[in-house]
Amino acid sequence: MEACNTVERELDKVLRKFEDINEKAGEVLSDLINQIETLKRELEEAPPEQELTPSQVQILKQAMKKVRDTVQDLATNHRESHNTVSKVGKAIDRNFIADFASTSREDVFNSAEKTHLLNQVICQHFYRQGMLDIADELAAETGIKTEEGRKEPFTELNYILDCLKQRNLEPALEWTYNHRDALRAQNSSLEFKLHRLQFIRLVEQGPSSQAEAVMYARKHLTQFVNRHEKEVQSLMGTLLYLPNGIQASPYSHLLDPTLWLDIHDVFTKEACTLLGLSVDSPLSVCVNAGCTALPALLNIKQVMQQRQVTGIWNGKDELPIEIDLGKQSRYHSVFACPILRQQSTENNPPMKLVCGHVISRDALNKLTNSNKNQFVSRLKCPYCPVEQNPEDARLIYF
Repeated sequence: MEACNTVERELDKVLRKFEDINEKAGEVLSDLINQIETLKRELEEAPPEQELTPSQVQILKQAMKKVRDTVQDLATNHRESHNTVSKVGKAIDRNFIADFASTSREDVFNSAEKTHLLNQVICQHFYRQGMLDIADELAAETGIKTEEGRKEPFTELNYILDCLKQRNLEPALEWTYNHRDALRAQNSSLEFKLHRLQFIRLVEQGPSSQAEAVMYARKHLTQFVNRHEKEVQSLMGTLLYLPNGIQASPYSHLLDPTLWLDIHDVFTKEACTLLGLSVDSPLSVCVNAGCTALPALLNIKQVMQQRQVTGIWNGKDELPIEIDLGKQSRYHSVFACPILRQQSTENNPPMKLVCGHVISRDALNKLTNSNKNQFVSRLKCPYCPVEQNPEDARLIYF
């Protein structure tokens, strides 16, 4: 973040310098143009055969000299601005590392299978973004077979989202009618929020649309009274303030533009859930996670190089430090062994003891080996006095 701020400060200097040059140049050029236009009119008004007086010749020479000096000053300022621009590039080179090879693995996509999977992810991302032509071209060049039925949901969703950006609710309402049963099964409030926005649009039109708003409420909002009673009451309360406008009423918050941003996000989430898709494409999730983790990885790599301990980072499937990607990148529960303080993995899963306490398999094996004798192998739970057979421990899943 500090690197970005440093570059931004250098960029601000460049912009301020260009603004000053532009302002000064505009004033000087405007004065020159006015002066030359005045001389031109005086020469046009003079008789054709009249010779210039010495004073007029002097004025013309001064005007020509001023033009030459102004052009020279502008050229000098332009050359000086190059130095300021070059400082931005130097600041970028100084604050940002261009070599990311130390934090990457070149062998990740060496196999044809993994390359094919990467192309599929990229292709799906283009479909999700509505870039059908690009996705089709990529699929054709890489040999990806895409069923026509997989494109249609993305095409429809992107069309509806574009309409919502233009505050056109009809396509979204039609979609909710077609999927009403499935939406109600997942306890969705999408249809109500769409009808709420449509009702607010009618109320915004004033007393002339009062009858239409009441009819719309009777037809569409009564079915949501049980689930959204308070919201429906608020919508009905707006009718009392129609003569003076609801902008100055206690219900002015219903005109907040963020409601349109909210409906865009709600529709995306509900539609993706209904279709069994994640809200964000896998490609965008990977890119965002990489951008978040990259600065920390570069910093730790630089520290290792300075302390000459680069050999420590030899693991292919694990990182030398823990990186927090934020709540938006947490998709499942993570079990950490209370004994070894390690997160569980496929090779070291959580194990449930007879007493109900959970530890990792590695911890179970270590406790078993430490208590083993030649006659019998018994395990005492590290958190309670229950003794048990290690073979009775069961693998659990979160």
